[in-house]
Amino acid sequence: MELVESLQHALPTYVNVYIAVFRYLAPALALLILLRAIWPLISFRREPEIWAWLCMADGKKHAITHWENVIGRSKRSDVVIDLATVSRSHAVLTRYDDGSWTISDTDSPGGVYVNGKKVRIRALKEEDVITVGGMDMTLQPISQKQARHLAQLRTKASSFSASVANILMLTIFQVLCCIGFLMTGAEGNGQNYLIGFGGIMLSQWLLFVFYCFIRRPSFEVETIAFFICTMGMASICTVVPGEAVKQFASMVMGIVLFLCVGWSLRDLERAKQMRYVAAVAGIGFLLLTLVFGRQINGAKNWIVIGGLSMQPSELSKICFVFVGASAMDRIMTKRNIFMFIVYSVVVCGCLALMNDFGTALIFFMAFLVIAYMRSGNMGTIALACTGLGFAGVLALKIAPHALRRFANWRHIWEAPLDGGYQQTRALMCMASGGLVGLGTGQGWMRNLFAADSDMVIATVGEEWGLIMVVLLIVSIAALGLFSVRCAAMGRSSFYTIGSCTAAAILIVQVILNALGTVDVVPLTGVTFPFLSNGGSSMLCAWGLLGFIKAADTRQNASFAVKLVRRKGGQDE
Repeated sequence: MELVESLQHALPTYVNVYIAVFRYLAPALALLILLRAIWPLISFRREPEIWAWLCMADGKKHAITHWENVIGRSKRSDVVIDLATVSRSHAVLTRYDDGSWTISDTDSPGGVYVNGKKVRIRALKEEDVITVGGMDMTLQPISQKQARHLAQLRTKASSFSASVANILMLTIFQVLCCIGFLMTGAEGNGQNYLIGFGGIMLSQWLLFVFYCFIRRPSFEVETIAFFICTMGMASICTVVPGEAVKQFASMVMGIVLFLCVGWSLRDLERAKQMRYVAAVAGIGFLLLTLVFGRQINGAKNWIVIGGLSMQPSELSKICFVFVGASAMDRIMTKRNIFMFIVYSVVVCGCLALMNDFGTALIFFMAFLVIAYMRSGNMGTIALACTGLGFAGVLALKIAPHALRRFANWRHIWEAPLDGGYQQTRALMCMASGGLVGLGTGQGWMRNLFAADSDMVIATVGEEWGLIMVVLLIVSIAALGLFSVRCAAMGRSSFYTIGSCTAAAILIVQVILNALGTVDVVPLTGVTFPFLSNGGSSMLCAWGLLGFIKAADTRQNASFAVKLVRRKGGQDE
């Protein structure tokens, strides 16, 4: 504590020197941390995993590289059979965690036959003859020896030493941030600074130790998340230091949710069952808000209990991803597609009744990602976008607060003391920060409403500079690019759709938050993932990160990928 007191009573000359040096050191250190974390995610070698061979009657063999494979005439099918008797999406070949396989019909006119008998869904044996559209074929799964060899060929994730180096550099960055706030902040807030930044440091090291215990030393995705959380804590310490402890507690609960999502995705069959629970929970959260919610800033999306407030709609995003990431055999049936559309309409309808159109837009964008990944039909996407346009016009007619925000868009300088007050001040503060910012605790944005949530980018821009803002945006974009790269060799459509949808939600939130602050798009009140102050937002961001982590098939990277056991009982 003597060290803390000495920092808080440091001479102004020392404080000014520290701020001047750290202004330039911070973006350089942040760039190094993120470069080391992001580069392995966007540059790893993408080699497909072969799980079986589908042997055709004419002697040709098709490599089966996913756990769910569409057999059909369409060029988008995993196994393409160019025969008029074969439907565009005729059947789905599915592998399970125990290594067993099934073939299922997708309501095709010609049907699917196994050993001459028509089946709806059937477990397969190696000698079974599958008939699709008159074409006979047999399945040859890989052996256990081949599976172990396959595991060794997968791209290796970051080593233990590389992860330790990343966390050490991030810890140094956090320590320097804390010192800066102790020197420049109010004397009574020292405990808040220590708990805020110290809590993040402790959490990241404990999580890494847990990863080492389960033999998953890769920590790139988590390093990005903890870095953004650190910058969010810095914004809170600037604006409302008293809420640093609450934000730290929210982050811890978010990490627990992150691990729970990972646990549920570790077993694919368990994950498929979880989507039914998630479907009920997602609607339940919204109905609970409709009944007991409180209207704040025009939207009835808050539930206030004592001194605590939360947005249940944030948790509904995680549930929505679970529901949308169905297994491929169910994706290809018209009934399942229709039910998902109905579910999406109900969700967006609840949000419309709550006047939460920003969140409704995020759900709609997630729906588009899921719809495209399920069907690949751009006509369907165009029709959905047209429907969004009509719904948007209707929303502006029935929601006065949404109309006011839309009216202020691109006209903020015409009313800088009225409707454009927040954004004009935000732009001026960001301009004053320049490339490297004014330094910790040296900004004016703290006096502006929502400076730590809806307008948090301006707070970062003023005190940490434009370079830091760009790095934060690039961090989220890197998670999206990583999800897209993983999709090409994803084991299951559940992981692929879940990861891409989760990343899309995070990216859309960043676009709405950052561009809304600078008046490129209308201001919607959407938070910046991991960065904005808010427990519900933090829980949602970490929960969505669980889907991204689960899609990682590199060696010793994802807790959702089980280790392959050798004969001696040791894991590989």
